[in-house]
Formats: sequence, C-alpha cells, structure tokens
Amino acid sequence: VLCLFCAALTEHKILFLSSSYQRLTDACRALLALMFPLKYSFTYVPILPAQLLEVLSTPTPFIIGVHSIFQSETQELLDVVIADLDGGTVNVPECVHISLLPEPLLQQTREALSMVLDPELEVADLAFPPSTISASSLKMQDKEIRAVFLRLFAQLLQGYRWCLHIIRIHPEPVIRFHKVR
Repeated sequence: VLCLFCAALTEHKILFLSSSYQRLTDACRALLALMFPLKYSFTYVPILPAQLLEVLSTPTPFIIGVHSIFQSETQELLDVVIADLDGGTVNVPECVHISLLPEPLLQQTREALSMVLDPELEVADLAFPPSTISASSLKMQDKEIRAVFLRLFAQLLQGYRWCLHIIRIHPEPVIRFHKVR
C-alpha cells in the first residue's frame, strides 16, 4: 500500500487487476482517499471497459482498474505499476523508480499501520500480556488509517513556508516555491 501511495504521489501509472469489479472500485477509491488532503488530477477510471484498453498506453499518469481477464493485454506495458488484487502482489517494472518516503517517516508509518491493522503485535512479546485486546471496529479502523496518513502529510509538509520566496518588485507580490531552501 505504501508503494502504491508513493507511486500515486510521484505521478506514476498505476493499474489494478482483479476478477472482482467491487474490489477494483474499492482499491482505486481507497488509494485516492489515502491521498487526502491532496486531490488526484490525472486520469482515474476505477473500471476500464474492454473497448478502451488502448488507454493504458497513454503517456500521462493514471489510476485504472482492469478485470483480470485482460491481464494478457497488460503484459507489454513497461512503465506501469501493476497491483494484482487477487494475488496480493505489486509489480514495479525495472524502468520505473518510485521514490519512497524518507526513512524515519517510512518506518514510523509502517509501524503505525501495523498497530492499526494488527494490534496484537504490540503486546506479542510481553511476558504477561493483558487478557483482552480488542480490535477496532471497521469504522474506527478506517478513521485510524486515515489519521496515520494525515499525520504523515503533516510531517512531510511541515516547514514548507521556509521554501516560499516572495518577490516584491511587481505591483502585486509574487510567491514562488524555492527548491534550494
């Protein structure tokens, strides 16, 4: 999930494959939901009809879901990250380089997601674990996952104002993003 999240943030082509249309729709929508407060502005098609498979050759980034019947047509795509939802695998081609999160944030996010999805891990090594460990309800688990990614965005974007450069030589001040700072 973190690999797909980083691929979407860095504007790569992402293709979901599944034999279930519901799973395709849910996976595409979930990836967009994890990107909140950002909005995905490229091609987004949760279920691509068979007649439009040539869209997968487009040079622009996309998030597209395709039924697994058409998996053979997707084999020749060289620059597309393919997530097989039925097999639980993510295939990143050799020519695609996905920039992952910076290291302290990557490990913290993995640990936080692990604690949300499998809370028993937190007390697995204790000699005297508590007798009751209740897993969160699905609604609460959804909110906890969203909170993990919202916290990640807050940590990634903190201090962005130091990179803003105000140019005052124009009648109206112009704000530019200065990458070097």
